[in-house]
Amino acid sequence: MDFGKYGVFMYADALGPLEIAESAQRIEKLGYSTLWYPEAFNFEAMALGGYLLSHTKKLIVASGIANIYARDAAASVMGLNTLNALYGGRFVLGLGVSHAPLVSDLRGHEYKKPVATMRSYLDVMDKTWEALGNTPDDKQVILAALGPNMLKLGGERSLGVMPANVTAGHAATAREKVGGARAVCPMAHVCLSSDPQQARAAARSALKLYMTLPNYTNAWAGFGFDGSDLENGGSDRLIDALVFWGDINQVKARLQDNFDQGADHIAIDPIRPDGKSGLDWELLEALAPAR
Repeated sequence: MDFGKYGVFMYADALGPLEIAESAQRIEKLGYSTLWYPEAFNFEAMALGGYLLSHTKKLIVASGIANIYARDAAASVMGLNTLNALYGGRFVLGLGVSHAPLVSDLRGHEYKKPVATMRSYLDVMDKTWEALGNTPDDKQVILAALGPNMLKLGGERSLGVMPANVTAGHAATAREKVGGARAVCPMAHVCLSSDPQQARAAARSALKLYMTLPNYTNAWAGFGFDGSDLENGGSDRLIDALVFWGDINQVKARLQDNFDQGADHIAIDPIRPDGKSGLDWELLEALAPAR
């Protein structure tokens, strides 16, 4: 699976159906190879994937990330098979263990040990493919991964990994754990603004939800940040590490740092400098492969 150099990470929950379709088409026209979307609150991953695929022609559509607690492993296999059979093999199923508050409080499930739970889920997916008699040569699955054990599992059992809300240096760790044959596809928050106050304000708005989720805060502690970095929407030090902001040349340099440290592909979250929801088309046009 060739994800291309840059993909686009789109929060569909903030958009209406027409805007979702038009955005996907515009992203495809700009030459991006892959469109990533999260399964958050409003849209179900498989249904939205089908909608995006139906409104594009060549674009790879990847869930980034579908929650394994939202459907059992057999349903994931059948959904993945269905979308790829109907849309020319353009769907990649990004899978993740989500976060305890979203799993336990919102869905009412027991949140279990992440790596063991994901491994068991992948085992059942394999058994389902075997039972159906249609195990694909290349299973188009990718894992959300932050820590070393999940990164290693992604390298062993999937196309690779999609780490989110990480520093550029995380790519080196991911590459070491995943190995050379699998893809490292971090999601990177990017804000096209040279005004530190504006860029950081927009970044804090975009990262507000993530600041409450232990999986991320624990990972940031491993990167050398502490509790004081989580106060008041995030310290400048934390924000500057997680969000690549500046003029287009500064942004490109920060993105290149990811590639230099081991990333194969970057899913760009284009944060609007005004802090509003939606995609920053000025940024996407400036980085567009077709330009």
